[in-house]
Formats: sequence, structure tokens, C-alpha cells
Amino acid sequence: MTSPLKVILGAGSQAWAGWLPTQREQLDLTNRASFEDYFGDRRADAFLCEHVWEHLTLEQGRAAALLCFDFLKPGGFLRCAVPDANFPDEEYQRIVQIGGPGPADHPAADHQIVYDAPLFKDVFEQVGFEVELLEYCDEQGRFHYHGWDVATGPIYRSLMLDHRNRDGKLGNVSIIVDARKPE
Repeated sequence: MTSPLKVILGAGSQAWAGWLPTQREQLDLTNRASFEDYFGDRRADAFLCEHVWEHLTLEQGRAAALLCFDFLKPGGFLRCAVPDANFPDEEYQRIVQIGGPGPADHPAADHQIVYDAPLFKDVFEQVGFEVELLEYCDEQGRFHYHGWDVATGPIYRSLMLDHRNRDGKLGNVSIIVDARKPE
């Protein structure tokens, strides 16, 4: 029996046990051929993608969702996180805004969109995923957390893992979704 194929999309410096880290050069969310070359006839059991989708336009994000759907096994999932447009912190919003602050090499410099939870959920539902919101802020800025198991796919910028979320204070949040491909 082979072990599950679990792939981090746009891993950057992230490395999690049991997950294969990939960069854009290996798996480009805007290029179907890169997925065909990487996977061949195989399909992933799970994808993990943290703070990458905001670097795509909305149209590219929808196409990337379809690409992930196509390269997942039935019953597989994509756990995906992006900055949250409804997190009520001015400095956070300044940092994650479209175009981002500071020099051109700042990670947020090429942000194309800042999602709210309904729009982000819709990106995945429109291509056939069943989507569960795990963490997000609503339109009033209230944070919502739906218990999820970090062991099934860690997201650093989350309530449980981010070092800025301590002692009852939220210092950094993400919209986190589980997008599951139906069996």
C-alpha cells in the first residue's frame, strides 16, 4: 500500500511531516501542464495551500480551484488559507491590501485580491467542491472557529498555530477552508 500523496502548493519555507513541499516552478496554479507533468496519472489525496490564492486574480483563483479539483482523488481535500478582508485590525489590513506596502520585493506587493469568507468559499463551490469554513471573520469582524484537526493539514497562520495568537488575543488570522472533492 502506498502512503497518501499530500502536496503543499506554494510551500515557500514551509515543511510539514508527510507533506511534499512544492514551489511554483514545480506546480503552477495557473498552468495545467505543470500539474499534468507533475502528477501524470496519479492524483493527490490532499493539497495544502497557505497564503497563495491572494496572489492570483479572482479569475485565476477560480481556474486554480478547478485545477486542484481535477488533480484530487474523489474524497480528497484542499485546505486553503488566505488573508481575511473582515479582520478588524488596521495594520493587518494595510499589510494584506492589494499591492501591499513597502518595496516591490515585499510578499504582499503582488496581492491581487483580499477575500471575504463568502467569496472565498464560492471560488471552490463553483467548481464542485463541498466547502467548510474552518476559520474566518464575518462582516461585523467577529472571528469564527470551527474545530479542525491541525494534524490533517497544518496552517501556520491559524488560531492554534500562529505565535501572534496568544493569551486570548487575535494577532493574525486567515480565512481557512476545507474544500472536499465528493466521492
